Amino acid sequence: MKIVLSDILKGKKRIALSGHVRPDGDCVGSSMGLYLYLTEQFPEIEVDLYLEKIPASFSIISRTEEIRHTLSEETAYDLFICLDCGDEQRLGPFAPLLRQAAHTVCIDHHVSNDAFAELNYIRPEASSTSELVYTLLEDEKISKACAEALYMGIAHDTGVFQYSCTSPETMEAAAQLLRKGIDGSEIIEKTYFEKTYIQNQILGRALLESMLVLEKQVVVSVVSRKEMEFFEAVPSDLEGIVAQLRQTKGVEVAIFLHETDTREYKVSLRSKGKVNVSSIAQYFGGGGHVRAAGVTMKGSAHDVINNLLRQITLQLKRGIEEKDRNCYGKWNSERIQRKRIHIP
Repeated sequence: MKIVLSDILKGKKRIALSGHVRPDGDCVGSSMGLYLYLTEQFPEIEVDLYLEKIPASFSIISRTEEIRHTLSEETAYDLFICLDCGDEQRLGPFAPLLRQAAHTVCIDHHVSNDAFAELNYIRPEASSTSELVYTLLEDEKISKACAEALYMGIAHDTGVFQYSCTSPETMEAAAQLLRKGIDGSEIIEKTYFEKTYIQNQILGRALLESMLVLEKQVVVSVVSRKEMEFFEAVPSDLEGIVAQLRQTKGVEVAIFLHETDTREYKVSLRSKGKVNVSSIAQYFGGGGHVRAAGVTMKGSAHDVINNLLRQITLQLKRGIEEKDRNCYGKWNSERIQRKRIHIP
C-alpha cells in the first residue's frame, strides 16, 4: 500500500530513519533524500538518521556528516522509518530503533521483504527505494540537495538506468529531479564510476582469480581476508565487483564472495534473468531482488560455492557432471599457479 507522508507525521515529535547494513547508493540516497526533505519541510520535528559508515564518495551528498553511526542512550522515537531494508536483521545495530519506536514504517522495493513494520510501502517492481521516496514527496518542495540524494539512489540501483527495473516512471522521476538543477553526470561519475586505486587493484584481483563453472554459465570469484589486508581494502571497496563479473559474455549468474570472518562469507549474486537469485539467497537466509541478491553464509569457500551452485543448477534445469559441481579444488589450484602478486 502507498502511504501518505503528511498523515504518518501527524503528532510526531521525534523521528528516526535507518537503512540496511553496509549501505549502498540506494540506501544512502533514499535515507538522505527523506532526511533532507523532513528537516527542511518539518523543522518542528526532530529527525535523526542512523546508518553504518558510508563510502567516502557518497559525501558528495549534502549533510551526510549529520548521519549517526551509533545509538545514543535515548533511542525511543515516536516514529521509525526503515528504508531499503528487507527484514529486521538487515538493520544490524539499529534494529532496536524498530523495536522501541511507538510506530514503524517500512519503505522498500525488495521482493523478499516480509512486511515487518506496522505500515509497509513495498513495491518490488520499483527500480529503487529512492524512486519510492520520490513518489511520497511533494515535487515543488523537493530541494536541490534532496534531489541530488534521490537521483544518486535511483542511478545506483538501476545500474545507471541500464537494468530491466528501469521503467518509464523511473525515467520520469529522474527527469523531474534533473529539473531541480542538479548535475546528474557529476553525481554518476563521482559516486558510481570513479574508483580509487585500491578499488581498482582489488577489482583486478577478483577478475584475475575468477573462474567459469557450470558449462561457463556461472562466474565465481572470492576475496579472502588476507587479500583484503594486503590491499588495505575495506568492504566498501568491493562495491561493483559482482556487477563487473556479471558482464562476462555467456554468463547467466555471477557469484562474488568476500571473507568477513573465519569460515564466514558475504555473498553477492547477480543474474541476467534465467536464474532468480533472490529465491536462492532466501533459501540460505538472505534476500534481495530477482536479479540482484545477497546472503551471509558460513563454511569453507568450497562449501559455500557448491551449495550455491546446486541451487543455481536446479533453476537452470541442466544436468552437470560432479566435477563441475565440485569445481573449487580445480579453481583453487589454478589460482595458486596463476598468482601474479605475493600475498603473505
